[in-house]
Amino acid sequence: MTTSPAFAASPTVSVDSVSKWFGQKVAVSSLSCSFGPGLTGLLGPNGAGKTTLLRLIAGLLQPSDGAVSVLGKNPRRHPQVYQSVALVPEEDAVYGFLTARQFVRYSAQLSRIGLDRVDEVLGIVELEDAADRPISGFSKGMRQRAKVAAALVTQPQILILDEPLNGTDPVQRAKLITLFRELATEHTVIVSSHVLAEVERMADRVLAVVDGKLAAAGDISSIRQAMSDIPYRVRVETDEPRALASPLMSVEHVTSVEVDGQMLHVETHDLGELGRTVPQISRDTGSRVLAFEPEDESLESVFRYLVRRT
Repeated sequence: MTTSPAFAASPTVSVDSVSKWFGQKVAVSSLSCSFGPGLTGLLGPNGAGKTTLLRLIAGLLQPSDGAVSVLGKNPRRHPQVYQSVALVPEEDAVYGFLTARQFVRYSAQLSRIGLDRVDEVLGIVELEDAADRPISGFSKGMRQRAKVAAALVTQPQILILDEPLNGTDPVQRAKLITLFRELATEHTVIVSSHVLAEVERMADRVLAVVDGKLAAAGDISSIRQAMSDIPYRVRVETDEPRALASPLMSVEHVTSVEVDGQMLHVETHDLGELGRTVPQISRDTGSRVLAFEPEDESLESVFRYLVRRT
């Protein structure tokens, strides 16, 4: 029997047919998946429902339907589960008047644990030199690292990170990705992002979500494989639109061509081959290509296509 890639082999977090709506807005819709030890990437465009799902897992929200289990318990009914879970929200969620050291100490005190790991976690996120500076003077990336330190000091078994790389520079991003992968050797780490390249660098296992639904699951190669037959729309600007459009219609990988003034809207299953074909036809017809731009390559459009197929 084949296990769906949406489900972890040894789950620490289980999401069973969960829906969450706010009035008329459905944020999560009948979503089932699970998370286990290691790092899982939660990938999807902004507004896909990732944050709502993470807050359901952390016990901050009650499902409208379905059930969430964390370490075998419903976090809303068993508050002791919170001792094993730490959420790093996308929002700043920091007190700017506190120093980084004070902020991390405050997190430890709220969790009623000792303060012996404060310096250790500040070192892990490389904030030792700035530990006694007010957070209000930190860059976005530094504030992100301060939040991660405040989560780590509580010694969570499950670490949930909502868009933790937002605002970080390339060097900080690389260091945080390395840190998250190291933490995943001993913890369940769930990292959300809307950037495919970020998730590809971090996670071996990926769940893709859009419109509150599970669009795809598996390793990054299987996600890319699922995307491989997606039709692409390309905008081609030319001085002779009809001269270019006619031969394009007979090209095997081109599924449609729409003429709009001097613009062609071309749909193809092979973006690379189209990029080679258009210049050839342009030379043959004596037309000039003024622009060649993919119209529909965003992560949101990719996953909307995947959802329509399921």
